[in-house]
Amino acid sequence: MNNQETPALYPEFSHCTLCPRSCGVNRNSGETGFCNADAGVHIASICIHHGEEPVISGKNGICNVFFSHCNLQCLYCQNYQISNNQQTGNDELNNIEGAVQKIISCLDQGCCAVGFVSPTHFLPHAKAIIRKLHARGYHPIFVYNSNGYDSVSELKQLEGLIDIYLPDFKYFSEDNAREWSEAEDYPAMAKKAILEMYRQKGATLRMRDELHAESGLIVRHLVLPGCADESISILEWLAEHCSPRIHLSLMSQYAPTTYVRNHRSLGRSLQKEEYQRVVQAADRLGFTYGWTQEFSSQDHYLPDFNKDQPFSG
Repeated sequence: MNNQETPALYPEFSHCTLCPRSCGVNRNSGETGFCNADAGVHIASICIHHGEEPVISGKNGICNVFFSHCNLQCLYCQNYQISNNQQTGNDELNNIEGAVQKIISCLDQGCCAVGFVSPTHFLPHAKAIIRKLHARGYHPIFVYNSNGYDSVSELKQLEGLIDIYLPDFKYFSEDNAREWSEAEDYPAMAKKAILEMYRQKGATLRMRDELHAESGLIVRHLVLPGCADESISILEWLAEHCSPRIHLSLMSQYAPTTYVRNHRSLGRSLQKEEYQRVVQAADRLGFTYGWTQEFSSQDHYLPDFNKDQPFSG
């Protein structure tokens, strides 16, 4: 296990169906499925991050827990250093106790929230962290920041534990989901997952004060080059099946990584007029709550997970 502690034997790992892939492998015995993760704790970084939506970052930033590996393998992922299913994480953080201590150090610096980033395939560890923080008297806002490829049955078990859901809704097209993320069923699964999050939280984002959200749902969507029509279809679905009163985060930050610079579709940057079309559609559909990005944002959001502070520039 490469200098890790012996992993706890969580029953969820014995026949893993934590995500829609339902690989069924016994991670407790060292087997791995699509995400190539066993039952060990694989955390790439725990850091204070100021780049999330304003009500998520708050005044002092959010303590984000970045899990390694991923149940999607998006060709264009900006976090490819840790999501490519080859990394095993930061040895210093590859145990629950070490992770909890690092989180507490961030909370003691003024963070009001803890974000679990790409937690779907490590839900038992996220729950263990929540329990240990509560046992030590820490009750931050817990944010579930996922790619949207989540299992409804697992989300139901998070009700009452997670305060804010922050899912992506990446694709409306099965073809793009298959080609770019190896998940043809992503659109169907993401719809079911977001409907469950909406059932739990509704359309209202409850605020602790003007700077900090304390409960609710925010749906993120990254506009991809050449995909404005697909983005608009996603907005139309959200307006019809959830509510135009939900909070949206429409992102323009797409920038091609080294892996897709020569890709026929993903090898170019997003064009300003593409992003403006999506923003105008959101306005037309009645979405009034949420955030857009400055178009220049694509120059500012590429992290480097070789650094202690990946987003430090």
